Amino acid sequence: MNIRTITKDVFYVGASDRRINLFENIYPLQNGISYNSYLIRDKKNALIDTVDESVSSVFFQNLEAALGGEKLDYIIVNHMEPDHAATLERTFKLYPEAKIVGTAKTKGMFQRFFSTDIEDSFIIVKDCDTLEIGEHTFQFFTAPMVHWPEVMVTYEIKDKILFSADAFGSFGALCGLFSDEVDFANEELGEARRYYFNIVGKYGNQVMALLSKASKLEINLLCPLHGYVWRSNIGYFVEKYKCWGSYLPEEKGVVIVYGSIYGNTATAADILAKLLREEGVSKVKVYDSSKTDVSILLSEAFKYSHIVFASATYNNGIFTKMENFLTDLKAHAFQNRYAAIIENGSWAPASGRLMAELIASMKNISVIAPCISIESAVKCAQIEKLGELAKEIAKTL
Repeated sequence: MNIRTITKDVFYVGASDRRINLFENIYPLQNGISYNSYLIRDKKNALIDTVDESVSSVFFQNLEAALGGEKLDYIIVNHMEPDHAATLERTFKLYPEAKIVGTAKTKGMFQRFFSTDIEDSFIIVKDCDTLEIGEHTFQFFTAPMVHWPEVMVTYEIKDKILFSADAFGSFGALCGLFSDEVDFANEELGEARRYYFNIVGKYGNQVMALLSKASKLEINLLCPLHGYVWRSNIGYFVEKYKCWGSYLPEEKGVVIVYGSIYGNTATAADILAKLLREEGVSKVKVYDSSKTDVSILLSEAFKYSHIVFASATYNNGIFTKMENFLTDLKAHAFQNRYAAIIENGSWAPASGRLMAELIASMKNISVIAPCISIESAVKCAQIEKLGELAKEIAKTL
């Protein structure tokens, strides 16, 4: 067992999986991920969410030990996605006297995922409903589409704890439990940002609605379903979410993302990066779309205020990896940025026009200058235009 005490009555009973390579079978993980579950002991005992099947052995040992021979009275389900609910049916079978608590949509999803009859064991709660288990009282707030329709968050009134479901989560296995036990800003924030924009970020309006509800609560502890628990400096992370949920740049800087076949488009990107530095731009990042996973590109694009798309023409279209990146940006509601376009094409350049069409379909993207067109290799004329572009970007910064 591996239990951590959060308060005298609240215990962490989740676990980390460091072996997993892909989250949701798509997002690469360098350091695994945690699946968080919490037990509150009182006159009645309540479990908040279960875990993924991959860490079920540790979870059930933790839960049994934390209960200390007492029965489990409630299983509160904030989110039905299998990385949190895969072990829900088994938990209920181990503790059949427990009542399952969730939204009406949660009940429907349980019945679609599992075959166990829960008709007499399910308590449907709505926005602001409460549940008392002794000294501790829970209040429930619906959070639809953060990031599934059944989602709710649970607020414990006595200790002022917000169990926030997938909100305020992060990629990465835990090294400890609390965010103040690590150098979060320098070591963990990047994975929190990547988690947000790839998992939750499409639903910025719904995130802002949840933040509005949370702003009316006094929060001493923030307990997400992935990542570290917050017991200090909570406002720092909330401000990040306000920025991210508003689709506003987190920092002023330039991201250059290129799709290059034989290196000529990459050369244009590198020249532009050099010229930007010469113009005094302090934050410039250059990424190869074929080398860097699109989840990282997406996170970086949302982090900074300016982005440059540079792509070779490929099969009379946008280079495949760049097209994937652009369509992913659109799918995640990319907006409120400055952009520039560089195209390459040996005989019939088309990528610039096609990229411009995709960018035009996004909200509030200001294209800084006309597309710079390269025909095979960069020549002096294009270097001059890249210099002009660097000056225009520097002006807007």
